[in-house]
Amino acid sequence: MRLLQITASNVWRGHEQQIVYYYDEFNDQIEHQVLLCTPNTRLSEIAAERNYNFQTLEFKSEYDLKWMKKINQIIKEEKIDVVLIHNSTAHTLCVLSSLIYGWKTPMVFFRTLIKKVDTNFFRKWKYNYKVLKKIVCVSEAVRTILLSAIKDHTRLSIVGSATDLSEFQKTQKTGILHRELGWDADTIIIGNIAAFVPFKDHITFVNTAEILASKLPNCKFVLIGKGELEQEIKDYVAQKGLTERFAFLGFRKDVPELFPEFDLFLFTSKLEPTGGVLLEANACKVPVVATRAGGIPEVIIENKTGLLCEKENASDFAEAVIKILSNPSLRNELVTNGYEHLKANFTKEVIAKQMLAELNAVIKS
Repeated sequence: MRLLQITASNVWRGHEQQIVYYYDEFNDQIEHQVLLCTPNTRLSEIAAERNYNFQTLEFKSEYDLKWMKKINQIIKEEKIDVVLIHNSTAHTLCVLSSLIYGWKTPMVFFRTLIKKVDTNFFRKWKYNYKVLKKIVCVSEAVRTILLSAIKDHTRLSIVGSATDLSEFQKTQKTGILHRELGWDADTIIIGNIAAFVPFKDHITFVNTAEILASKLPNCKFVLIGKGELEQEIKDYVAQKGLTERFAFLGFRKDVPELFPEFDLFLFTSKLEPTGGVLLEANACKVPVVATRAGGIPEVIIENKTGLLCEKENASDFAEAVIKILSNPSLRNELVTNGYEHLKANFTKEVIAKQMLAELNAVIKS
């Protein structure tokens, strides 16, 4: 197999991490691969650090002729057998490049958003484009929302999120976060790692924190990530009088070191395709309270590997947090089950094998 992986994304989130997992796992299993991405991003940094076979191009629009030409050039020069597309704008660019230059190399689109795609003629058309042979969805929730737009449902399949157990090896506290933040050693840390965007619903996180602050005097809250709503959430925290209880750490490269410092991972996202960060919590043996929404129940088994709550219901979240923190045996049961569930279903090795099977099936067909 000679593979082109392509993304026009400028951010670093779970999907971009998944690209790294795929590249690493595929490297010894296929003949040749190339990554095309945008420059000056965390993904391009990793590609350079690990000596990937990669090329970069500034992204300006999904109708950028330079991108279309570059895609055609790579497909021809690298003799690509199949194109694995990782975001919607790259999907558009690939379809238009195929039309303009006439290449028929089969495409596979790895879809990770819960969002309708039949909102206009062009979007619906590009998802049914004849050279796009397969749409691999990260969860059943993503697949379900695509059904109305896709004519041939056999083109839809599911390959879940993944995490790297070799990266998330630390499962015990060392106190590094307490020391960094100057917090007492007995401080309970409740954390969240997510971009500050609307569907991650940091508002409900803060509302939950307000309830917990009145019941757990020694609990504090850590938010890791960046995004458009960061200042709005900081202002909301101040409005609630919780500034002294919150730490905003921005984007961090040392997440595997910080994760085990959390006493609990509170994930209030209300429209999550899968929640790959929940797998990282499982890997670090941190108990999880998350939303019963989107693809999250496909990752977290309710009352077995974590507790699930109704979206935007701060009281429900607070009750679940207290239930775990006040019951060590329940905590231990959840983290043990979560770790075993992860190993069986969501390691990068397991998931990459599933994606490789999808790509091989497309080439053979």
